[in-house]
Amino acid sequence: MNIHPLITDTESLKSLCERLSRSDFVAVDTEFMRENTYWPDLCLVQVGNQEEAAAIDPKAEGLDLQPLLDLLVDNEDVLKVFHAGGQDVEIIYNLTGKTPHPIFDTQIAAMALGLGEQVGYSNLVESLIGKSLDKGARFTDWGRRPLDKRQIDYAIGDVTHLATLFPKMLERLRRTGRGEWLDEEMERLAEPSNYENDPALAWRRVRVASRKPDVLGRLRAIAGWREQEARQKNLPRGRIMKDETLADIASHPPASQDGLARVRGLSPAWSSNDIGGRLMAALASAKPLGPDELPPREDRPGLGKEGALVADLLKLLLKIRSRETNVAARLIARTEELELLAAGRRDGLAILKGWRFKEFGRDALDLVEGRLAFGVKGGKLLMTRTEIGQ
Repeated sequence: MNIHPLITDTESLKSLCERLSRSDFVAVDTEFMRENTYWPDLCLVQVGNQEEAAAIDPKAEGLDLQPLLDLLVDNEDVLKVFHAGGQDVEIIYNLTGKTPHPIFDTQIAAMALGLGEQVGYSNLVESLIGKSLDKGARFTDWGRRPLDKRQIDYAIGDVTHLATLFPKMLERLRRTGRGEWLDEEMERLAEPSNYENDPALAWRRVRVASRKPDVLGRLRAIAGWREQEARQKNLPRGRIMKDETLADIASHPPASQDGLARVRGLSPAWSSNDIGGRLMAALASAKPLGPDELPPREDRPGLGKEGALVADLLKLLLKIRSRETNVAARLIARTEELELLAAGRRDGLAILKGWRFKEFGRDALDLVEGRLAFGVKGGKLLMTRTEIGQ
């Protein structure tokens, strides 16, 4: 494989992307820092196929990333391969407003091949190609310049191994007939709405004990305000205000800005400074949530004690089916779906469609409706058909 020197100029990048655009796939990885910023600080991009690989320095003076971005988001003929690529995709979305497509994630594919629920990259490389990765450069300061040779070698190694892994995994998926199982998962990963950070929806990430419409309305208003403040200052949300403080203010709002001095988690200066004034303005603008805006209850009404027992049986069945098919349970079904099925829901459940229905959903439905039962024989757990539900 041809490993290029660090790319720091637009012409070299353009030439590389023109060659990669003729490939069937391109492996992609990024190095970034986000501990001290709201937006991820992109420090390095690595791309490659089975013939060549390179690291690209997005911080290089005068470098235009557009040829790379065109390859990743506009070229539908080249499959983009990531490992646990959610954060990489988020960065590309932030830069372009689009997501890479089509896309393939080797961590998701590993679940279909029985290699683990969320298998780490180094474990996957060691399992499939028998190589151990040098993890020493993993937590270095990627924003520091110049990057040293060990950092660059480590970074490029990620895509060279990825370019070797992908064909092997693809062949296994073809042999097992499980390739099409992943189509829905890959499309979900590439769905742009997953990466939209709408301030109006920021409140949904904050835990608060109350379900009162006025409390949640205040939470929506001030969580959105915090999101805007964090964006404008390019600071992590928690640097503006921690979630616990946000929830406390939503539940017990101060009568005036002076009262902010007594809020745990805030500096007394908030009682008179500009940011405290903007917080109070956000509180004043808050409106209670309407009935159709309230979040669903976490205890899932309608499940009940008997339904909870049925959900436990479904989880046991899932564990058995996962072991028998050698497919990660998380890929087959989510806990939320099992609880909805146990509570009587039938519409809109992924486990009652396609391959999931064939591998698990049919038996899950039979169990809930009394056509399947558990038994023990010779110390082994067995499932038997029954006429009760017929």
